[in-house]
Amino acid sequence: MNSSNKEQEKKHTKWYGIPLIAGYIKKYRGRMIFMIALGALSSALDSLYPLFNKYVINHNVGEMTLDTLPIVVFLYLALLIFHSFENYLTCILCSKLELNVNRDFRNATFNHLQTLSFSYFNQNNVGYVHARVMSDSGKIGELVSWRMMDFIWNGAYIISVIVVMFLTNFKLGLMIFLLFPVAVVVTLLFQHKLIPLNRKVRELNSTITGDFNEGITGAGSIKALSAEAHMEEAFRKDTFSMKRASINTAHHAALYSATVTLLSSVALAIVLWKGGNLTLQGVMLIGTLSVFMSYAVGIIEPIQSIINTLTSLVTIQVNIERITTLLNTESDVADTPEVIEKYGDTFEPKYENWEELKGDIEFRDVTFRYPDGGEDEYVLEHFNLKIPHGMNVAIVGETGAGKSTLVNLVCRFFEPTEGSLLIDGRDARERSQLWLHHHIGYVLQTPHLFTGTIRENLCYGKPDATDDEIWKALALVSADDIVRRTEEGLDLEVGEGGGKLSTGERQLISFARAIIADPRILVLDEATSSIDTITEKRIQDAIKTVTEGRTSFVIAHRLSTITDADIILAVKNGRIVEQGTHSELMEKKGYYYELVKQQNAEY
Repeated sequence: MNSSNKEQEKKHTKWYGIPLIAGYIKKYRGRMIFMIALGALSSALDSLYPLFNKYVINHNVGEMTLDTLPIVVFLYLALLIFHSFENYLTCILCSKLELNVNRDFRNATFNHLQTLSFSYFNQNNVGYVHARVMSDSGKIGELVSWRMMDFIWNGAYIISVIVVMFLTNFKLGLMIFLLFPVAVVVTLLFQHKLIPLNRKVRELNSTITGDFNEGITGAGSIKALSAEAHMEEAFRKDTFSMKRASINTAHHAALYSATVTLLSSVALAIVLWKGGNLTLQGVMLIGTLSVFMSYAVGIIEPIQSIINTLTSLVTIQVNIERITTLLNTESDVADTPEVIEKYGDTFEPKYENWEELKGDIEFRDVTFRYPDGGEDEYVLEHFNLKIPHGMNVAIVGETGAGKSTLVNLVCRFFEPTEGSLLIDGRDARERSQLWLHHHIGYVLQTPHLFTGTIRENLCYGKPDATDDEIWKALALVSADDIVRRTEEGLDLEVGEGGGKLSTGERQLISFARAIIADPRILVLDEATSSIDTITEKRIQDAIKTVTEGRTSFVIAHRLSTITDADIILAVKNGRIVEQGTHSELMEKKGYYYELVKQQNAEY
């Protein structure tokens, strides 16, 4: 997690996030009330079983008669069957509630992530975001179902037992009741120690998981660097720390369990001592003594469970805060209510109101700095540029110079800090992001293919694409041969992230996916950097055909590929230092000239 999120979480109030959580589970309140009622009834029924033993011992055994035994057995079995059915129903309700809440929060967090801008993902790593969607939502689902049910069941059971004990024998019931504060204090003391120990174990487990993941995903680099011994040593140290922390936790947990058992034994000893004397004096029957023995042994565990549930709320409160922080995070790039009203949002677009996009782009007095940059770290300052539709714009510069900034602004991945970006003569903020993205084809330098077939990946660019359209797009980027030489053809599984294909093949498929929807604006982010020289020449010919009539942006690594561009923007240290055609920039003999000269020398 980045430092900004940590600071944000520190400022949260004690009950931060509770109203939001309550809003999400409000629609299940009827089911929750029914579930709580069943839980209370279940615990009350559990407290009745010892009374059957009391009656049988006092009446049937004590009086040596079987006259009522069949009725008692029948009632006991009837109660047992009803109780079993009621427990089954309670478990079903708990499971459904947990799964529904998990689904709602995971859908809400995942969908909200789709609306956030690039800056959020720049500032938060994948592990942090993944934990919000999966782990935190799961903890909340568990809280409002099983943990709440445990609390209700144990609380109702304790109350029922206390009532029965006081009604049966007030003095003996009071003596056992006085052990309650002792059990509470002991549990709180151990929980105070066990909570940080368990937290430490979870942290180490996360570290080991990260090490394991890195060992798998970075297997190639590890072998290439002969770093196996280093990775083994680091992993061994982490697992040793995990073992030591787990043993320490287990030691305290065992001591806690032994102490609880001791308290149960003390309660049982009190019942045997005091209850035994009362029985010998004829004041209490043996069956009544057996009731107190059952309650004395069984009442400590519910107390322990309630304390555990209450203390676990401290941990779950952190989960609530983190998922609430995510859901309350506002995107740096957002459509106005007026735009949403007309064009719809990301998930419910109003296609009928979408205008055609021509492709005229204008930067009007644009000043920009990245949201996570410093106050004075401006990438653009009062930048002006008109790009008529159909113009081919090339952006060049050294690695890390900031070549993607203009493209990020055109695609509305970021908003200008000052000034405005005009699309077809209107401020881009006057139309929806989805409308703009629908008309943009983007080929990344490191392409990502989704798990599935080639056909499914290409249909992300156009869901209703026919096979003819798919093959046409593949042929246009010289990728049709790659598909035809496989037995599966379009049904070839590409693997996770496209791992079953080479980098060049993934880039070609990604290129075909970008153009299959016939976008009016095309962005090629070093799209030929991973392709061999022969294929690159074929791609360059395809690019000339594809970009004709479209506004295109080509972020180029190989400068020989953009000599025919209508305008070239040279970027250095995050700023545009030169702009013009290839011949104009070469005549200036400035920064672009030096880049070309250097690259020609390399090749």
